[in-house]
Parts: sequence; structure tokens; C-alpha cells
Amino acid sequence: MGLFITVNIDAAHCAGLDACGRCVDVCPVAVFEKKDLKPAVVGGNEDECTLCDLCLDVCQPGCIHITKEYAT
Repeated sequence: MGLFITVNIDAAHCAGLDACGRCVDVCPVAVFEKKDLKPAVVGGNEDECTLCDLCLDVCQPGCIHITKEYAT
């Protein structure tokens, strides 16, 4: 969990690296990594998220959840 942004991958909705893995490829700030044949959130990189939503656009609905931990 980051201080400002939390990024979670819902394993029940994630197709895994063999079938998808596009979040790893599309993220411009390396929030995701390949780990044990599944995408994983890189610890400490969550606050680098720019809220561009590219990962949300390429992944299955409900797979990735991004939460702002600060008031807007």
C-alpha cells in the first residue's frame, strides 16, 4: 500500500501473464511486475501511479482497483 495511492489486483478476475499480462507492459511507471506467472504490484511503486488508467483500459473489468488515499 502506498501513502497516496493503493493499487490492487483481484486474482479472481485476472487472467494471468500467459493469457494477458498487459498491465505490466502498458504501465508507464512500472507499478506492475511479473511474479510467479501472475502480474503483481511492485511494493513501493504504487505512489508512482499517475492515474492514467491505461491498466484499467487493457485489463478485464474488475481486475485492477486503484484507490486514492487522499482527499481531492
